[in-house]
Amino acid sequence: MGTLNFSAKNIIKKFPGVVALAGVDFELRAGEIHSICGENGAGKSTLIKILSGIHPNNSYEGKLYLGDESLELFSLKDAEKAGITVIYQELALIEEMTVAENIFLGREPTRNGIIDWHKIYSESQQLLNQFQIDIDPTACLGELGVGQQQLVEIVKALGKKSRILILDEPTSALTEKEVKVLLVILKKLRNEGISCVYISHKLDEVFAVSDRITVLRDGRSIATLDADKTSRGEVIHCMVGREIDNLFPRNKTSLGKTLLKVSNLNVTNRKKEVLKNICFEVKAGEVLGIGGLMGSGRSELLLHIFGAWGKRSSGTVEVQGEPLEKHTPAQSIKKGLVLVSEDRKIYGLIIEKDIGFNLSLSSLDMFSGLFLLDSQREFVENDKFFRSLKVKAPNLESIVENLSGGNQQKVVLGKALMTDPKIIFLDEPTRGIDVGAKLEVYELINQLTEKGYAVVMVSSELPELLGMSDRIIMLCEGRVGGTFVNENLEQEQLMSAAMEEN
Repeated sequence: MGTLNFSAKNIIKKFPGVVALAGVDFELRAGEIHSICGENGAGKSTLIKILSGIHPNNSYEGKLYLGDESLELFSLKDAEKAGITVIYQELALIEEMTVAENIFLGREPTRNGIIDWHKIYSESQQLLNQFQIDIDPTACLGELGVGQQQLVEIVKALGKKSRILILDEPTSALTEKEVKVLLVILKKLRNEGISCVYISHKLDEVFAVSDRITVLRDGRSIATLDADKTSRGEVIHCMVGREIDNLFPRNKTSLGKTLLKVSNLNVTNRKKEVLKNICFEVKAGEVLGIGGLMGSGRSELLLHIFGAWGKRSSGTVEVQGEPLEKHTPAQSIKKGLVLVSEDRKIYGLIIEKDIGFNLSLSSLDMFSGLFLLDSQREFVENDKFFRSLKVKAPNLESIVENLSGGNQQKVVLGKALMTDPKIIFLDEPTRGIDVGAKLEVYELINQLTEKGYAVVMVSSELPELLGMSDRIIMLCEGRVGGTFVNENLEQEQLMSAAMEEN
């Protein structure tokens, strides 16, 4: 690794009623991949916004340095001029434009006052070739998968002559194959002398790609560790401040009656058959895990049963012994079935509203009188879930958008549980949240099954499926590729079922 490239000294950032950063130190060397880890709410997002100029220089205490020179950033443009580019989870690309148009978006070269299209496409091709990325620069971006779009975002940053890349949860929506490609690209960038700040909750990736790891906790930098001289256990201990012996604390419970039964289910969407001959059942006190490759129909299955997607061509769904057909999500909720979507910001929350508004959103019938809402009763119920789920926020009036990912997820779960369901669909319930928040979700799953609820959990992480499920169904191209009782199961068995043709 090279000399010191970029650093932050004693950064303190305060919001009304909250100290987001309480004295953070961070340094990045030339040609280094330096990961930042921490629980949701530890200060990672705030630090990124300071390093990239979104929080301007005069809005926080402390100093930034580029090499030995003091660096004052007042905007993203200032950061880009300094060679710093951020690649966020939500990609800043336009799907209707070509790959090359996106790479040069906002800095199109001109010739005699006219955009030089030849230069845009030829230089885009050169950049793609430089990093051995097999993408056609003339392709429409919307035709590419998320993983390829992520690579286009990186090429776009490199086209700006960026020397420092900040990647915020870059693999959250990528397949395993796409993740491997991305990590190879990052290592190649390191060899070119480009420095990367890598933010991820996935410690396997962090250890696969990092030179050093800085851990934040409660707005402070706790430790900076050499990746090859530390361990997952040490990093997790630094993150949560305690030892964690079991990452998947599933408590087995005695099973009750069948609460959900799906028989010979076939579902179409836009005249295309997506789900084919699906059969399974779930009992009270059971966690049924559903896995499969991206595009296998995992989320679509939950959405259809909940009444939010697709048209049933044949088959039956029974909830607590009663048929469920031609129903809406509202009717599903009344039957005792609730869904926690994988995309909490789009489908689970109204993020510009406060916690209380969101918690009771699906349960307003409980508090409705003849003409008015019983706001006192609503507050009491909201406060009960706010406290029991240990949402880290000053009060129920806190705006959801300002919460960490883990605490937003708690609000989504609270909203679902307030409907008093018997069957809970959890679609990627721990995506984008840290180890500590994951443990709280797992403990909540244990509490639910102990009370006789049935839980159906979709997860793209095989260790999570194996660690928290009693039985597992693997989907393959819209069919059930295999059903397993979770006893001495191996990941290879699950992957084989997800890839076999039926």
